[in-house]
Amino acid sequence: MRNQYICLALLLCAIQSACGLYFHISETERKCFIEEVPDETTVIVNYKVELYDPRSNGFMPSSPGIGMHVEVRDSDDKVILSRVYSSQGRISFTSHTPGEHVICMYSNSTAWFNGAQLRVHLDIQVGEHAIDYANVAQKEKLTELQLRIRQLLDQVEQITKEQNYQRYREERFRHTSESTNSRVLWWSLAQTIVLVCMGFWQMRHLKSFFEAKKLV
Repeated sequence: MRNQYICLALLLCAIQSACGLYFHISETERKCFIEEVPDETTVIVNYKVELYDPRSNGFMPSSPGIGMHVEVRDSDDKVILSRVYSSQGRISFTSHTPGEHVICMYSNSTAWFNGAQLRVHLDIQVGEHAIDYANVAQKEKLTELQLRIRQLLDQVEQITKEQNYQRYREERFRHTSESTNSRVLWWSLAQTIVLVCMGFWQMRHLKSFFEAKKLV
């Protein structure tokens, strides 16, 4: 049983550490990623660009002339960050509204290296995962116990933000459901009124027709 717990812990650690990804991009492509972020939450994006080398049939570190244009939009589609960065960097921003934040990346030029292909390594960290606690401990001269307490407090704060964000989503979903139900109700009433009016008009038309033919 103890060995099973150890294996499970190692598996969870491996999953948690394997949070990065990479993707391929050409000179005309634009790659976007959606990250759900609570309000007042720090987001850090680490990236590294590699250039395809046809001689070695692999990807090599890119030259200094290649950079990435990074654009971040919040849930209101407002641009909160738009800059051209180098081939490797670290981007940080803080969300001011809860919801889906769109992070888009594309090349800073449309004519580099005859349409060569790039590989971009990307790692997005949100909340307390974006804090470098080793640097914090060194700057503030914290003991191991104080640092652990600081980490727990940050985790509690992040959990509170996540709970508030879930309540915000539930409230938006409830408003959307109520609005949809109200529209369906009014549409049904409108259809009923139209049908009643059509029936009334047909009855009067038939009555007039029969009276004109002296059938009634």
